[in-house]
Amino acid sequence: MKVGKVSGVRLAGALAIVSGLAAQVSIAGNGPPEWAYGTQPQAAQSQGSQASRSARDNSPKHLPGTALTFTKKQIQDPFGPADWFPDDHPKMPEIVAHGRKPDIWACSLCHYPNGKGRPENAGVAGFSPTYFIEQMHEFREGRRKSADPRKGNTNLMIAYAKAMTDQEIREAAVYFGSIKWTSWIKVVETRNVPKTRTSVGMYLPIEGAGEEPIGERIIEMPVNAEATEELRNPRSGFVAYAPVGSIRKGQELVVRGAGKTTPCGMCHGADLKGLGPVPGIAGRSPSYLVRQLYDMQQGTRDAEWTQLMKPVVSKLSQEDMLNIAAYTASVAP
Repeated sequence: MKVGKVSGVRLAGALAIVSGLAAQVSIAGNGPPEWAYGTQPQAAQSQGSQASRSARDNSPKHLPGTALTFTKKQIQDPFGPADWFPDDHPKMPEIVAHGRKPDIWACSLCHYPNGKGRPENAGVAGFSPTYFIEQMHEFREGRRKSADPRKGNTNLMIAYAKAMTDQEIREAAVYFGSIKWTSWIKVVETRNVPKTRTSVGMYLPIEGAGEEPIGERIIEMPVNAEATEELRNPRSGFVAYAPVGSIRKGQELVVRGAGKTTPCGMCHGADLKGLGPVPGIAGRSPSYLVRQLYDMQQGTRDAEWTQLMKPVVSKLSQEDMLNIAAYTASVAP
């Protein structure tokens, strides 16, 4: 298969165009659930502010549990990000550890060396290599896009998939598939949540700003904002605040279908840990899961296996998706 080449300059230019168009997009009330996509207007401002602070800070950073130190520049290096705990995972393939200049950032930058990922992207550890490879090919062939055009890292994945060789994709798939998925998300039902800002699609609490009603949202944020945003600690997990009663409602939909959908266990396994190439959904990011359900419903994920999900998601409201995600995230993987 011939693999298209995307230069670093062209990639940066394309992303700038996407960002410019995104600023003009107005999503209607019945459009994508913004809380799941992390696409509020303040995201771009937070990203720029964070990048500016990082560029000025050259001091060595530390984490508990490791003797290694890195500067912020090293931590955020797209072609060789800091690996704080190299004994926590197998030896990384070159494409995972360093990517390939100038076109492909290291997989470990966004998904972490242990494959845990963060709410704004995806946790890819524990996915079968077959499923992983299929998804990369779907990105490459235009069959997997975001229903919200402001979701910039989906556009990055499309560009990377087009630039990667089949061998690089397979190496990444086998590597992440060899790492067992373990939960690092705690679901907490609540009526009020801390007021937040977004940083590249991830929610962070605003210090001293108080709380606000949660409404029909799941707000997924780091347990330790500095450890996650500034230091990219792959051992520091997340809390997902969900509306009161959402886990129980989600369980009804997931286990019984409740007249709206097919019980998830029929394909994803009774324990929701996956069956063969069908991915596990237990203990994974609720934000990520809702994005996928909505994208499938809207047809922006439209590959062969996704067709099986069409009747499953067709009758789901956004509240249903929220409840399903709250329950699946609460299940031990």
